[in-house]
Amino acid sequence: MKDEKSAKGKDRNSFLTDISEIRRRARQHIEDGAVTDSYKGDRKTVLRVLNEALATEIVCVLRYKRHHYMAKGIHSQAVAEEFLEHAAEEQAHADMIAERITQLAGEPNFNPDGLLTRSHSEYVEGESLVDMIKEDLVAERIAIESYSEIIRYLADNDPTSRRMMEEILAKEEEHAEDMKTLLETIAREEKLEERKAS
Repeated sequence: MKDEKSAKGKDRNSFLTDISEIRRRARQHIEDGAVTDSYKGDRKTVLRVLNEALATEIVCVLRYKRHHYMAKGIHSQAVAEEFLEHAAEEQAHADMIAERITQLAGEPNFNPDGLLTRSHSEYVEGESLVDMIKEDLVAERIAIESYSEIIRYLADNDPTSRRMMEEILAKEEEHAEDMKTLLETIAREEKLEERKAS
C-alpha cells in the first residue's frame, strides 16, 4: 500500500512540476495569444487551408443568396426560405473560420480577387429551381469531401480547428440532405401534377 501511495504521490508531484513548467511557458511569447509551444500544426499550411475553407463558405453564402432571390415557380417559396436559412448558416461558418484564423495569428482573406480560386466549391447559378438545388447539392458534396480531408489533416495537431471543422462538416451534411430531400419532393410533386393533367 505504501508503495502505491508513494508511486501515486510521485506521479502527482511530477504532474505538478509539469504545471509549473506550463505556467512558465505561458508567460513566454505572450504576444502569440492562443498559439502556445504545445501547438503542433504547421501554422502556415493550416492558415492556408482555413482561408480556403473561408472562401468556400463565402462562395456558398453568395450562391444561396442568389438562389433565394432568383427562386421562381410553384415550389419556390419553401425552397427560397431553405436557401436563405442555408445562406445564414454558411455565413456563421465563415465567421467561425475567420475567428479561428485570427486566433492562430493569421489574417482571414476576404479579398474578392481570387475568391473563386481559393474556394473548393464553384459558383454556378443554375437556371431553373431544380438546377439551383442541384448546384447547391453539388457544392455541399464538395464541402463534405474537402472538409473531411481537412479534418484528417488537422488530426491531433490542431484539435480546436479540427473540432470547428467537424461541427461545420456536420451542418454541411445536413444541408446536403436538405437539398436531396427538396429534389425528391419536387420530383414527386411534379409527377402528381402530370397525372392530374392527363
